Order: sequence, then C-alpha cells, then structure tokens
Amino acid sequence: MLNTPATPPPRSITPFDTARLSMQPLQVEHAGEMAKVLSDPDLYTFTGGEPPTLDVLEARYRRQLAGPGRTDEQWFNWVIRHDDELVGYVQTTVTGSTAEIAWVIGTGWQGHGYAKEAAQGLVTWLNAQGIQRIIAHVHPDHAASAAVTAAAGLTRTEQLDDGEYLWTT
Repeated sequence: MLNTPATPPPRSITPFDTARLSMQPLQVEHAGEMAKVLSDPDLYTFTGGEPPTLDVLEARYRRQLAGPGRTDEQWFNWVIRHDDELVGYVQTTVTGSTAEIAWVIGTGWQGHGYAKEAAQGLVTWLNAQGIQRIIAHVHPDHAASAAVTAAAGLTRTEQLDDGEYLWTT
C-alpha cells in the first residue's frame, strides 16, 4: 500500500482573546464600524490602496467569508475588539501547514501595543492549529510593522517579494 501524506483537516475559525483584546470572527455586519477604523489614508502608506467605503468593505467581507474556493487554502479573518470598540483586524491565509499573516490597527489606536498583542495571539492560535510555518511580508521602510513581526516570533529573511521582506518562523 502506498503511503501518501494526509491532507490536513479543514480548520474552523474560532474567537480568541489576549490580555486586552478579543479577536472575533469577521462578519459583514462589522463593516460599518470597520469603515471608520480604516478611514485614515495614512494606513495605506506601505500597502497601497485607499480607505474603503462601506459598500466596498461589505463586498470585501462577503468575498473573504466565502473563502478562496480552493480546497488547499483557507482564509481566516478576525476583527480586533478592545473594550467596546473595534480597533483593527488580523487575518491569515492557510495553505497546508503554512500560514501567511497580516494585521492592521486603526490610526487612532496605534501606539498602545495592540498590533503586537494581536499578532502574538494569532501566532499562538495558529500554533494550536498545528501550523508549522508562519510567514509575513513587511515593507522595508515600515519599522513599526517589522517590530510587530519580530515580537510575534518571526525572523526577517533577505528574500524580497514584490518589494517586501519575507519574514518566517
């Protein structure tokens, strides 16, 4: 009998908490509050794009919730709640035992360690799911994002991918 590697079972998104934050699975209903969180054009300095309108964000959330449509890939998206307000989001694309992570904290909530805490929480969640490799892409000039990525346990490589450094566990 031929031994073939087992395909990992599909994972399910679950909420998770850190000391100060609650990561809640994304819902289309979050779009109104998130449109405000994501409204500062400065958020897009390193990633490109512009603040989304409510309609654009609702459509994006519907696409994200529908998933990639590929059996070998899963999308997981959470909004980040601090006390009674949303402050940003974390997300990951999982392919096999590899996850690519990203996060955004709204401008009004930056400087409080929320990105670091959320990214560390996401890495912990992914490790509990059996993920073996975690990667992120960070613009060379984005020092704050590099600091968050390092605090989450990833190490910068010298590999540039579309102008961004690859970081990995």
